[in-house]
Amino acid sequence: MARTLFAVLCLCGAVCIGSSGRAADGPARPVRILALGDSLTAGYGLAHGDGFVVRLQAALDARGDRITILDGGVSGDTSTDALARLDWALGDRPDAVIVELGGNDGLRGLDPALMERNLTAILDRLQALRLPVLLSGMYAPPNMGTPYGQSFRAVFDRLSHRPGILWDPFFLDGVAAHPALVQADHIHPSPDGVRQIVRRLTPMVEHLAAMAQG
Repeated sequence: MARTLFAVLCLCGAVCIGSSGRAADGPARPVRILALGDSLTAGYGLAHGDGFVVRLQAALDARGDRITILDGGVSGDTSTDALARLDWALGDRPDAVIVELGGNDGLRGLDPALMERNLTAILDRLQALRLPVLLSGMYAPPNMGTPYGQSFRAVFDRLSHRPGILWDPFFLDGVAAHPALVQADHIHPSPDGVRQIVRRLTPMVEHLAAMAQG
């Protein structure tokens, strides 16, 4: 009798779990979004609490979003560097990815064709894994000259038309060239600059999370 009762209880438990779509450990985990980037993502020159990843997480938390931002920013990274560490960066099994790269390629005057090959390989890999992508664009520094700047920007313009890409034209939109929003190097955002970036991107990140949830 005891064995029969135990079997019935086990069967009922299995049915309840199956009908709820949840395992015994509780609700599904938050959507995990990897921020794959360079010093702009990593928060170069800022206190930890003022960096992009921390401020974005705080903004999402304040809105009640079940989204976790994974910090994949490495200062100094070019698109070549990011491609080389991509599999390692994906080790935390994100559900979607923000790609913010290209700034160091431009600062070093690297061949835009090389950057395009690298970014294409990154996007190919992410899309093969069925990971939604928010691609944030970049411009080359003006001192690199008009021809270089046009070739550089054309890379992002072409990549923006890939199917399934959520496109942000310029990561530093509304921040670059505003003295109060950049650090003394005139490149990296100040704490107020980061807040501006986060305010602008938060709705897009929420859209990205919705894409990941299908």
